[in-house]
Amino acid sequence: MTTLTTAPEVTAGGTDTAADCPVRTVVRPGIVPSPGAKQWVPACDVQRLVPGRGVAVLLPGSAQAALFLLPNGMIYAVDNLDPYAGAAVLSRGLTGDRGGEPTVASPLLKQVFSLRTGAALDDDETALPTYAVRVQHGIVHVGLPLP
Repeated sequence: MTTLTTAPEVTAGGTDTAADCPVRTVVRPGIVPSPGAKQWVPACDVQRLVPGRGVAVLLPGSAQAALFLLPNGMIYAVDNLDPYAGAAVLSRGLTGDRGGEPTVASPLLKQVFSLRTGAALDDDETALPTYAVRVQHGIVHVGLPLP
């Protein structure tokens, strides 16, 4: 997660240390929302996300998304259903990168998917749906296309 520290302030007693400075966490959506109207579903408080780990989000209609906060502060959302195993487990997958492409590996059969595009990196015919993400007032929202 990217953190920014504000500059130390000078007080009557001297200069505050960096430990006394407020720390602000910066998070950024990993996927720019596609054009068109979206239904924005609140997922969770951004402070509940752990860098490098995923969480499952229940969406309308019993669908699930896997939400990931990467150590660089980028947030991604892909479908939680592993297309190879047929199980909703991708939120428990291992995050990483392949040649600079942010990825998640299925915890069951270890297939690797791009977090940006949803494409299976070892199978050109398989891909996960991806979702737009935004953070407003500390709450992560997942964007679903309107019908």
